[in-house]
Amino acid sequence: MAGGLQFGSKMKMGPGRKRDFSPLPWSQYFETMENVEVENEDGKDISSNSCQTFSKPSDNCALIYCSGSHGPVLLLLHGGGHSALSWAVFTSVIYSRINCRVVAMDLRAHGDTKVKNPDDLSADTMAKDIGKVIEALYGESPPPIMIIGHSMGGAIAVHTAVANHVPSLLGLCVIDVVEGTAMDALNSMQNFLRSRPRTFKSLENAIEWSVKSGQIRNIESARVSMGGQVKKCEESTSSPGVSNSIGEGIIEEDEDEEGEEESNKKRMKEDEQEESFRCRSSQQCGHAVHEDAPEKVADALATFMVRHKFTEFKEGYLW
Repeated sequence: MAGGLQFGSKMKMGPGRKRDFSPLPWSQYFETMENVEVENEDGKDISSNSCQTFSKPSDNCALIYCSGSHGPVLLLLHGGGHSALSWAVFTSVIYSRINCRVVAMDLRAHGDTKVKNPDDLSADTMAKDIGKVIEALYGESPPPIMIIGHSMGGAIAVHTAVANHVPSLLGLCVIDVVEGTAMDALNSMQNFLRSRPRTFKSLENAIEWSVKSGQIRNIESARVSMGGQVKKCEESTSSPGVSNSIGEGIIEEDEDEEGEEESNKKRMKEDEQEESFRCRSSQQCGHAVHEDAPEKVADALATFMVRHKFTEFKEGYLW
């Protein structure tokens, strides 16, 4: 698989150098892009033509990005207003560390997935979508699957697991703000949403805004993921606008020094216990932790999966 820029690159620029906000293609991070046909109880709600690498999605389809051909499947679910491309840099990192397969899905009404009823964004419906995509991909005998969800995707992951829509579920990973801060941040989220530009002059302009506003703190990730958050305006072919998908504000996940010290003590205690349930916190990240610090998130997940013998580190990887 072709490599992107240096993993987790913050791209520090010297005096007088202009930062590059040009978009990066998904193909630098995933091996294939596929359209999946899914049928719900009342007929085809998500459908597509046959899967084709590097194809453009057709109407009424679930779009997924994939890498790998063996090992457990990491099913990646993005947050509200984002798309599967938010996992691009993370995918490159985790795929270089452990033996695994990666499937990142555009959830309904997000990215390039099309459904008959895009207004139905209930947790039950979105969880059923996940189960149907897994069934369409793997039939009645799916491989071991680890669901990893960010923010809204984390909530959908929990609903999917509880409803047993993935019978071969190996584990569950939720990436979200620290407990108690989400409700406190609701007002700031609304203020942030109101401050978002309704249109951008170009995709490059949208990428620049996402970095400078702090929505995405890793410029490499912004360059590949913002393409899944904007679309061409219907009234103009030259001005891409903000997607109609649900938006998210910035929720800071920094801790003060005292809190960080307590967190480190707790982590040391956890390291001694070899539990099957683990909680990790990351400092100096925004809400999209897996975009801002893809290496840290990948390292934590890879270590967890290897420790519990879900998979193995790739030969030659030094950990």
